[in-house]
Amino acid sequence: MATAPVWSVDPRTGKQREQVGAEATAADVHRAVTAAHAVRGALADRTVRAAFLRSAAELLDGAKDDLVAEADAETALGTARLTGELARTCYQLRSFADIVDEGAYLDVVIDHPDSAATPPVPDLRRHKVPLGVVAVYAASNFPFAFSVPGGDTASALAAGCPVVVKAHPDHPATSERVAAVLRAAAARNGLPEDVVGLVHGFEAGVELVRHPLVTAAGFTGSVRGGRALFDAAAARPVPIPFHGELGSLNPVVVTEAAAAERAEQIGTGLAGSMTLGVGQFCVKPGLVLAPEGAAGDRLLKSLTDAVGATGAGVLLDHRMRDNFVAGVAARAQLPDVDAPVTPGAADEHTVTAGFLTVPAARLAAEGAHDLLLEECFGPVTVIARYTDDDEITAVLSRLPGNLTATVHLSDDEAAGVSGAGRGTRLLAELTPLAGRVLVNGWPTGVAVAPAQQHGGPYPATTSTSTSVGGTAIERWLRPVVYQNTPEALLPPELHDANPLGLPRRYDGRLEH
Repeated sequence: MATAPVWSVDPRTGKQREQVGAEATAADVHRAVTAAHAVRGALADRTVRAAFLRSAAELLDGAKDDLVAEADAETALGTARLTGELARTCYQLRSFADIVDEGAYLDVVIDHPDSAATPPVPDLRRHKVPLGVVAVYAASNFPFAFSVPGGDTASALAAGCPVVVKAHPDHPATSERVAAVLRAAAARNGLPEDVVGLVHGFEAGVELVRHPLVTAAGFTGSVRGGRALFDAAAARPVPIPFHGELGSLNPVVVTEAAAAERAEQIGTGLAGSMTLGVGQFCVKPGLVLAPEGAAGDRLLKSLTDAVGATGAGVLLDHRMRDNFVAGVAARAQLPDVDAPVTPGAADEHTVTAGFLTVPAARLAAEGAHDLLLEECFGPVTVIARYTDDDEITAVLSRLPGNLTATVHLSDDEAAGVSGAGRGTRLLAELTPLAGRVLVNGWPTGVAVAPAQQHGGPYPATTSTSTSVGGTAIERWLRPVVYQNTPEALLPPELHDANPLGLPRRYDGRLEH
């Protein structure tokens, strides 16, 4: 029985560009997963893995002109944005190669026997090993950094896990080309190409998370789709970890003192952040608590001018465009909701940016206005005008988990010299809501750095892990301890002489 064809589509026109292939059947998924499982041992050598990751970065960079052109044709994100995203992706691959070389992620701990301890301690040697085949679900809004060559793939390969990627339907041709580059990088380093697999289609994604040889999954997408896959991962005869990024409102609090000090700067900065990439960033500020009064009015005037000057843009596909138009219309119809700059359809293919305002009191209690507390994907944000700190607290107490939470403070509040510890109190209220808390900044832009945390309480993510930064590798590993095991039988990572020169904790002392 023939499966549905997979088409590359131009979001600027809605027209099909080229047929990429066909949606994978259950048999196709099985072949991809079993092939990946069969070659997992080829990734055991850390030196080879690191070289593979560096080769992948080199080959992607060498093909950047063609890859960026293909991605722009499928996403309309623009060559400047996509060139930067591909550079970030290559940097991420090289960063994980460095992490593999260093070896600290293995968390080697060696404790020699101690009969005097209570209870006595046997010889214990602990490190981390790869889980196995990882399913990666590509994101729509980042065809490089969160898709086939993105953070989930890079960190899984760095951990020693082969991957099978479910391509996103918004950029299937880009996915095929990038997967071919990764396979070429594998071959260059003597690795089987099956360490990277690729499948297309909704049903393929469902089959993938259910396959018994898949040991973990990474997902970036919607709450609805992510939750369905998360539930499927948990319902398996052998449940597996599902690291999903699902949705985030990314609240912002602007204090009255901050607005009085720099209302125009905050308004302009907010406009740039909420319209960046046509509002299609997972960390777009979707709810802003701003004060009533003259300072808040100045902020809104600045925001109105900046958003009003933003040109129409193309969303990633027409389904997202239709959802955006319907979503902002439903929100704008709620009582006491105004639209100083009306978001919505510009023509049959583009949308205009805008924002809505509402009294914060409307969000303090359950009701129809709860719709304003849900993420709306696209260039729109909600400004909730508060009259006092109690309203801030009431609204924040109703928010679900987020990737980010931001507070804008005055210079004195940030320095702790005024406001009776207001900055400290607001940070304390925001910290339980998010994985990354910002002061006097904007959440769009997620640095690839060892200290990064891109993840937060549900529904922002389904686990406490990060999908960006070096510690993302931890998602695809599990610890194993060997007790009273002769050294001849131990992996070299756990030998007393430390032949691999690994950072480790040896009889309680940290060695570098």
